Amino acid sequence: MKKRHFLGALAAAGTLPALPASAKTAPRGPALLTVTGAIARANRGRFDPVADQMMHKQKLSFDKAYVFDFAAITALPAQTIRPTLEYDGKAHTLRGPLLLDVLKTAGATLNEGSKLVLRAVDGYAVSLPVAQARAQRFIVATHLDGAAMALGGLGPLWALYDADRVPEMAAKPVAERFPLCPWALYHIEVQA
Repeated sequence: MKKRHFLGALAAAGTLPALPASAKTAPRGPALLTVTGAIARANRGRFDPVADQMMHKQKLSFDKAYVFDFAAITALPAQTIRPTLEYDGKAHTLRGPLLLDVLKTAGATLNEGSKLVLRAVDGYAVSLPVAQARAQRFIVATHLDGAAMALGGLGPLWALYDADRVPEMAAKPVAERFPLCPWALYHIEVQA
């Protein structure tokens, strides 16, 4: 059976995960970022252990999620930062929306005591306090030095901030400034 016919048969049988009634728009391109946890909006259905293999292997689960494709992320107002990166010790220009603006789009509950679990495709995960994300103006970078970041490099998404502009971080060696900044970011869990 051809894949198209198989998927059509599944959809007709009602076995594909349905989008929640509250979904406004589903992404047109592949989902690059999935936001789960304390969110009010959703544009995709619950976790599916077959379709969500990487999440399944990283022991994630959720009832609803808000996903962003590249167009949705880049449609948000962008910020530009120029931190010195640990990979070459040089300043680079990174652009993307504020992390908290991305989460607000998903209807996230963002109290000062809330935490964000940022997860990369390789399983690297960090817990970032919302207060720190706000104070340090974390962005979800989509572009490095004017070019979209590719998977297999630092992208396609990278959560980071301009460490050179945060005095207590700028005083540290460059290699110690970015432990809360996962590159190849693909999942954020909002913990209210």
